[in-house]
Amino acid sequence: MLEASSKIDDNAIVGKVEPRVFGTLIEQLGRGVYGGLYDPDSEYADEEGFRTDVIELVKELGITTVRWPGGNFVSGYKWEDGVGPKDKRPRRLDLAWHSTETNQFGLHEMERWLQKAGNLELMAALNMGTRGLQSALDFLEYANIPSGTALADQRIKNGAQKPFNIRLFCLGNEMDGKWQLGHLDQVEYAKKVARVAAGMRQMDPHLELIGCGSSNHGMATFGEWEETLLQYAYDEIDFVSCHAYYHADPGKLATFLGSAVDMDRFIDEVVSCIDASKAKLRSNHQVNISFDEWNVWYQGSEPSKVPEGLNNWPVAPHLLEDIYTVTDAVVVGDFLITLLKHADWVKAASIAQLVNVIGPIMAPAHAPAYHQTTFYPFSETASLTKNGRVLTEVSTFPKLENEKYGTIDVIDSVSVYCANNSLAIFIVNRSTDEDINYKIALPADHKYSEIVKAQTLHDDNFYAQNTAENNSRVILNDNDSIKLDLQQKKLEINLPRNSWTVINIK
Repeated sequence: MLEASSKIDDNAIVGKVEPRVFGTLIEQLGRGVYGGLYDPDSEYADEEGFRTDVIELVKELGITTVRWPGGNFVSGYKWEDGVGPKDKRPRRLDLAWHSTETNQFGLHEMERWLQKAGNLELMAALNMGTRGLQSALDFLEYANIPSGTALADQRIKNGAQKPFNIRLFCLGNEMDGKWQLGHLDQVEYAKKVARVAAGMRQMDPHLELIGCGSSNHGMATFGEWEETLLQYAYDEIDFVSCHAYYHADPGKLATFLGSAVDMDRFIDEVVSCIDASKAKLRSNHQVNISFDEWNVWYQGSEPSKVPEGLNNWPVAPHLLEDIYTVTDAVVVGDFLITLLKHADWVKAASIAQLVNVIGPIMAPAHAPAYHQTTFYPFSETASLTKNGRVLTEVSTFPKLENEKYGTIDVIDSVSVYCANNSLAIFIVNRSTDEDINYKIALPADHKYSEIVKAQTLHDDNFYAQNTAENNSRVILNDNDSIKLDLQQKKLEINLPRNSWTVINIK
């Protein structure tokens, strides 16, 4: 068994955990909306067609914001198609996912669903691919102006007396990607963002606007893209977005477990771009990071293959329905640790996506919705850390040689002083071979006397999954190895190989 130790310093605060870090993406893609959120024919649907079993799991998951309607989908979306009487809404081709969009679920349905799911906040994505400033202004007028204009009155006529008061907007999606409908180069996009953002602020200067960063930091223009965006639009935007997906290649599980190291480096590189731009422009404005797409996604797998053919445009096909393993969940837990460790910069984030489509929730057509393995680290982290303060750790960790990411720590961990005055510690053991005995020196200025929770996500079968037939194969289990020394203010716990652990003490 390996040995590791750390000391928690509560006098050095990294940053506040913004609740928006626990957001999600819901895209009009596959069965994410139709069959996931909305299915009027389902036995689990309420009077508005929303699946109540999904809503209950969403509340348990603890998400705070919803980025919608995309994703790649947004670059061909006409928001007007999704409002008004449903029998008059047009069916459209979705070029992003080679599907048919029925528009039975639009802005009003999303706002109603957000209320039912716990009064969640909408992060509205705007079409910067095939559309631009006028469409954005029309959407803003329709959604946010109380009354007295053509579009505001149209919203009222369509059933929403009060404005939606949307504050948070994504100005496009992955516009650096050649796959994106209406793809732009960095100068074209930066100038467009500056124009659209300035126009939107003429209507409402208090909006919070997100400019598209690179689709991932493997893009050829990464860095240059961010610098150009900030050169033209620094004072007009509040966030730069980051997107990243990871997966385990066959026979490379040990490599995959180091994926959060790559996410960490990605964030550091974007921070450097923001800092340099701020200094160069001598701006007093602060731009932060919105990591609004992140997850494990097996993009080359059979479930990710989109339909093909001129006469094949299905409605809500089964797409991107990855069934996650316990190892995937450990890596997701590590991503959350990474986001928390950057709480001083990452002020919003969205796990992509929510239900059926690479989500922590699966909703079979004729069976109750259930937890994927990735549900557990997200729900535990969200429930404990919102509005908490991330603390600094001084650690002595064994090292591990990772084929892809070099020499890395075998442990990743983060400590958060929670809003309820308890202490939460999240830990990942990245080793596929060794258990670890982990000793933690607690902050000297706080009196902790009770272990509220010590649970570990682990399975001897690294490929264990939850399924509709066995939806509790992988769950959190109590870690009985934990010891709390009140006199010495120390914790000690054994961490199984390939595991994610949560500790909460008060």
